[in-house]
Amino acid sequence: MSMIYEKFSLKEKTAIVTGGPGLLGAEFCRTLAEAGANVVVADLDGRAAELVALGLRKSGYHSLSAVVDVTQPDQVKMMVTRALTEFGRVDVLVNSAAIDPKFDLNHPGTEDGAFETYPVELWRKAIDVNLTGAFLCAQAVVGSMLKQGSGSIINLCSMYGLVGPDQRLYEKPGEPMRYKPVFYPVTKAGILGLTRYLATYYAGKGIRVNALTPGGIFNDNDEEFVKNYSSRTVMGRMAHKDEMNGALLFLASEASSYMTGSNLVVDGGWTAW
Repeated sequence: MSMIYEKFSLKEKTAIVTGGPGLLGAEFCRTLAEAGANVVVADLDGRAAELVALGLRKSGYHSLSAVVDVTQPDQVKMMVTRALTEFGRVDVLVNSAAIDPKFDLNHPGTEDGAFETYPVELWRKAIDVNLTGAFLCAQAVVGSMLKQGSGSIINLCSMYGLVGPDQRLYEKPGEPMRYKPVFYPVTKAGILGLTRYLATYYAGKGIRVNALTPGGIFNDNDEEFVKNYSSRTVMGRMAHKDEMNGALLFLASEASSYMTGSNLVVDGGWTAW
């Protein structure tokens, strides 16, 4: 038996975070680094990934960046090979890369998201990134995890993978109606299926696979949206961007050693109503 804090340690472990420069991805990278892990910050935007990795290195942590299009098998394999070459092992994969239509002030959006006219090419692109990307990344890391007899894969879901979007949130008086597009809840529901499949497929192999389901994270949303969103949560507010970090570290570490095929929901009570 060990001290409880020791179970959260990732000392001498290596973690890959796709979508590493994102709102949550950057939080996850720092959390894993603070827990002792070597962190590979992976993203299609190489400059953004390097800025996060550089910030970690300046803070005294071990980190590198990797440019990767998660829809391309060869690039995903190269990302994992680089992690293994640099750090010798891969212990944690966080599948955080995803297309997520935003409704904050920094992402005004260009599509209305209406189902009746939603372009099939955008649907296919989202399936490729959100679902196939997680599939390819998991496929690329499991070989080394099997050899070492351990590993934790964490797939980012969403409360909209559990319940349908409340489209009323996106209504604004005097403005054309906008919708959370169909691909988002569909791909996030698919992430749960992938999580359960992998968890049971690798039964007894030491590889644990779980999902983390965040609620809405405040990101410079306008006052009306925040008010409407908050009224639909038990907690009465949106999440702060650092409020998923504890759950992420729990799933990544031995603190969750008896947990696989599960979905950890951190949504302020949205789905409890």
